[in-house]
Amino acid sequence: MAKVAFLGLGVMGFPMAGHLVAKGGHEVTVFNRTQAKADIWAEKFAGRTAATPREAAEGQDFVMACVGNDDDLRSVTIGDDGAFAGLKSGAIFVDHTTASAEVARELDAEASKRGFQFIDAPVSGGQAGAENGVLTVMCGGSAEAYARAEPVIAAYARMCKLMGPAGSGQLTKMVNQICIAGLVEGLSEGIHFAKKAGLDVNAVIDTISKGAAQSWQMENRHKTMTEGKFDFGFAVEWMRKDLAICLSEARRNGASLPVTALVDAFYAEVEKLGGKRWDTSSLLARLER
Repeated sequence: MAKVAFLGLGVMGFPMAGHLVAKGGHEVTVFNRTQAKADIWAEKFAGRTAATPREAAEGQDFVMACVGNDDDLRSVTIGDDGAFAGLKSGAIFVDHTTASAEVARELDAEASKRGFQFIDAPVSGGQAGAENGVLTVMCGGSAEAYARAEPVIAAYARMCKLMGPAGSGQLTKMVNQICIAGLVEGLSEGIHFAKKAGLDVNAVIDTISKGAAQSWQMENRHKTMTEGKFDFGFAVEWMRKDLAICLSEARRNGASLPVTALVDAFYAEVEKLGGKRWDTSSLLARLER
């Protein structure tokens, strides 16, 4: 059992923090910007709440965070009320936010100055993965810090791997999002084409999913896509945030991402259709509007 704090109780953080108690058996203190959400969590999981990130971090062995973006992450880490001001020497801060590699390196350097360790550990698997405790976690940091943190992360992870030094977890998550963007667009066009050709979409997918075209997106989203239902996962506005991070990093490292840029533009069209909160499979909607 470890003493753990969790910062951020959104659709991902709430169940992740819960697994730390229910599956990991850890003593957990939570912080959320909306106190009422923290109170609900504490009542459900018999945990504790803190008024600030600093208070949540004081005395903890590990502090986990899952917030919105780079600025949100800095707001809960840096400053007089930030978690970094409360962390003890030798503790480990694990960031599950999907953020930039730049902020991961920045916070890793700051953590080192203060005598504790930092791991960037973005996740994949969505809300369902968080609720079922089967997330994929991509980590960047030192081997020693990872070895200590991995058994704690295991409470909500099916797959967890150290990818390299600070920032490597975020870079790996960018690869994940780049691949998903292209897959979903391809699946959307395939379903659209099948409909126009007068084919039975479900029969088509049942057949081609047994071959080289198979993907998680195909297996799990084709039925709802065909039915025009787009409220089953990761929101378009969140995907656009992630793709913006990918495109920014590509400009820095010289990578060419023409399909990613194109799909991001397609998601912008989906937003104009009112689909900001639709899930990412809603790329089909712009083809059928």
